[in-house]
Order: sequence, then C-alpha cells, then structure tokens
Amino acid sequence: MSTKVFTLLLLFLALAVGNTSLFPRAAAYGTKKAVEGMIYCQKCKYVGSWNLDGARPLPSAKVSIICKDHKHRVIFYDSAEADKNGYFYKLLDGAHLRSANFDPVTACTVRLLASPDASCNRLTNVNYGIRGAKLRDENKTNSGEHCETQLYAAGPLAFKPVHCYPRTHY
Repeated sequence: MSTKVFTLLLLFLALAVGNTSLFPRAAAYGTKKAVEGMIYCQKCKYVGSWNLDGARPLPSAKVSIICKDHKHRVIFYDSAEADKNGYFYKLLDGAHLRSANFDPVTACTVRLLASPDASCNRLTNVNYGIRGAKLRDENKTNSGEHCETQLYAAGPLAFKPVHCYPRTHY
C-alpha cells in the first residue's frame, strides 16, 4: 500500500515540477503595441491640399493619441512629442489595451496637438490631422529581449505656416 501511495505522490510531484518550467511561457513574452508617425510643416505653395512635397520635419511638435472602446468610451489618452527629425513614437500602455480583442486600427486615432514653431503652428487636416488620423497596420514589429512591439503608423501629419502670401493668378 505504501508503495502505491509513494508512487502516486511521486507522480503528482513530477506533474507539479513539469508545470513550473524553467523556461518562460510564450504568454509571458507578450506583444506590446505602439504608434509611430511623422509631423511636418507644409509649404505655403501646397496649403489647402494634402501635398507634402518639400515639407520640413517639425521637431518637438505634439500629437494626441486617443483610443476608444466599442461603446465609444475613451480607454487611452496620451500625447507624443516628435524628435529632432519630426518622428514620434508612443507605446500604447494600459490594461484595456493588452486584451486580445483590442485592435488599434479600429480603436485609435491621432490628432495634431501643438507646434513649438511660431511660424508654423496652424492645424491642417492633412491625413485627417484635425479630425483624427486612423492607424495603419503595416506589419512592422520591433523585437526586444522580453517582448515584441507591433507598430502602427499614423499620418504623416502637418501644420501649416501662419503667414502665406496669397497666390496671384493672372
């Protein structure tokens, strides 16, 4: 009888040790989500259009990132600041955003917020920078040591110059 108990105890011990692996589980590796994009100052020549030919990057310009749930309630709000090249990157971090059914493409928008350049701080709706630019999944990922980050793109977005001389049409 004691050998049967000992054998059962040994079996349960083996199962318990087998479930606590020395290797991290795939779920612990996890996938994070982030938004990236560019912010420009549009040339006067193209104001009123979505053309960004010759546009210059706007360092330190800010955008807001808003994500809503299926009932249109805000579940994430944050701002991102562009670097010296006009590039912004923001990790979407929060409990609601980690669920498997959260899709940034349908839930999130990016809007122009502020430009530090006094000569180019008027909002434009280029790529829906005022209304809210939808995110695009371009199948880009960054692999880190402990997680993988899925990148979503917005824009490019643009501010326009404060003073643009009217075009003369003869």
